[in-house]
Amino acid sequence: MEDYIELQKNLLAEEEELQFSQFTNEMALQIGCRIIEIIKQENKHVTIDITRNGQQLFHFAFPKTSADNDQWVRRKSNVACRFGHSSHYIWAQLRAAKKTIQERYLVDPTEYAASGGAFPIIIKNVGVVGAIAVSGLPQEEDHLVVTTVIREFINKTN
Repeated sequence: MEDYIELQKNLLAEEEELQFSQFTNEMALQIGCRIIEIIKQENKHVTIDITRNGQQLFHFAFPKTSADNDQWVRRKSNVACRFGHSSHYIWAQLRAAKKTIQERYLVDPTEYAASGGAFPIIIKNVGVVGAIAVSGLPQEEDHLVVTTVIREFINKTN
């Protein structure tokens, strides 16, 4: 249980760090393309989805992915947008509480997936406006590829 608590602290710190001053359609394109580049280099296969205020700005599915991955990115994004935290954070929170998302929050698990891979698009002094999600790798790797690219992007633009 302590591991989940420590993980939650680290994930909250990451959410504090990885905030944008704005988020444009062009930024979504650049971030999505950078994720594609990394995944190609690693010879892996994922589905990527970026939404802002309910509008899909970017979506790409590698070969060897399926419609199931489309559903996973949608459900993970729903978690990030509803709860204002990464889907990995919510996963750790639920593990620590020994509850399912349905038990704890009374939400439909066919609409919400507490599994790593969706990170909220947080705009400083505004809040959560969307999510960047990846599905196809183990949840920790899905989460890591998203946060790695967000960190790169923020460091490059600051």
